[in-house]
Amino acid sequence: MTDFQEYDARLEDWETLRADTAFGGLLAGNGASRAVWDDFGYDSLFENARTVEEKPLSASELSVFDALQTRSFEHVLGALKTTSRVNKALAVSSAAPRNRYYAIKEALINAVHAMHIPWRLVQASTLQCLNQELGRYRTVFTTNYDLLSYWAIQHAPDTVTDLFLGADHSFDLSQANTDKPRLLYLHGGLHLVRNQDGTARKLTSTEGTLLGSFAINNTLKTLDDIPLFVNEGSSQDKLKTLRSSDYLSFCYDQLLHHGDNLCLFGHALGEQDSHIVHALRQAAPRTLAISIYPRSQAFIQHQKRHYAKLFQGLDIELRFFDAKSHPLGDPKLAVPVEV
Repeated sequence: MTDFQEYDARLEDWETLRADTAFGGLLAGNGASRAVWDDFGYDSLFENARTVEEKPLSASELSVFDALQTRSFEHVLGALKTTSRVNKALAVSSAAPRNRYYAIKEALINAVHAMHIPWRLVQASTLQCLNQELGRYRTVFTTNYDLLSYWAIQHAPDTVTDLFLGADHSFDLSQANTDKPRLLYLHGGLHLVRNQDGTARKLTSTEGTLLGSFAINNTLKTLDDIPLFVNEGSSQDKLKTLRSSDYLSFCYDQLLHHGDNLCLFGHALGEQDSHIVHALRQAAPRTLAISIYPRSQAFIQHQKRHYAKLFQGLDIELRFFDAKSHPLGDPKLAVPVEV
């Protein structure tokens, strides 16, 4: 039982823990990306886009976010795209929403490039390590939308599948059953887009050019695909976006019904992630192994109390392990951030 109690500062070794308990699932959060590239520790992609040196969000563009009461680029770009189409159908000028669409998308692109690890700095040994670890689970869930996981499975495509197996690399629910380990992007990804009909599709490119492809801001009269990723906002806003996509809804449902033992790595499960906590509480895995970075004894104890409170009252065994003992938290993965 996970009733509230006082906790010590002891953390288990992951390899020892895994040796006596089988884990069919992994849920990776921002800490998994930060272990490789510390600039992934940004507080807010929206704030980055507002202050980025190259063409930041203007007052008029910020007003669109305020009007929609959101900080989600996916929501704003989708609304502007719909507005532009409606205006065109009514023979009303669609120039203003179309121009705002491209300006906001360009600010987003600049913000992503400002924080994302460049492909030239990614080591093959890092991708091999990530790929090997992801392949050890039946299902890998991630809330990260950066390209590290995508690059990792591209490194050895036969190890893990992302289920984008339909025509034109689209998500096809009829092909979701597979014996291969599955990587599911709970919050979408930079390499995913929403099609005209709302379905999801994966952009394909070589590893070294995909991040550059994300920077292509089509200036034709017809609006291009909307990036499919949930960047921030309240848990309620995130859940709304998840339920509006066939792919994201499928991923979330898989988490809701994941009853197997689960490893939680690099995920703080803060207030903005209450939809993830809800899914975990409903799934109620027998054992939930949670990584904690050993900053100090007080920090470890605080983290243990935090997680215990989230799952209080459920028949879930909580096991706490040292994040640095897990392959995804190996200090050797860290790439120095350029200044």
